[in-house]
Amino acid sequence: MEKSFKGKAWKFGNDIDTDAIIPGKYLRTTDMQVFADHAMEGIAPDFAKNVQKGDVIVAGDNFGCGSSREQAPLALKYAGVSCIIAKYFARIFFRNAINIGLLIIEADVEAEDGDLIEVDLDCGIVRVNPKDGSAVREYPTGKLPDFLLDILNDGGLVEHRKKQNAN
Repeated sequence: MEKSFKGKAWKFGNDIDTDAIIPGKYLRTTDMQVFADHAMEGIAPDFAKNVQKGDVIVAGDNFGCGSSREQAPLALKYAGVSCIIAKYFARIFFRNAINIGLLIIEADVEAEDGDLIEVDLDCGIVRVNPKDGSAVREYPTGKLPDFLLDILNDGGLVEHRKKQNAN
């Protein structure tokens, strides 16, 4: 996982539940492409067609609330989302995202669709470069604990445990 990266912002509000992230009717498969093709379909029908590898979701409170389905963060990861930044995550979504190797950051960041988001994990800063050319804004995020970074760097919890067991 890169310590610093950039991506285009996708803005979502509060209480984005797992049904909005990946509707239940697509859960009968294990095909990650199906999940990616229908990511955010419940609230942003064009998201999956337009999201690009490296894009960043910026959301409000309680992102990932609802069921404990691991398919929700998988759908976003396989759609190309590099990071989700939200004021607060539902705890099971937080855990599932880390477990599958999807970076999530709790921070109160204001951005609009299409703004350029720069994440600097070493400094614990998110920069928002507005698409309208106005001044860059910086938001502190704090740093993720080393053990979470290790899991993310290894590609998720399963890969992390395999690596630990190999040593």
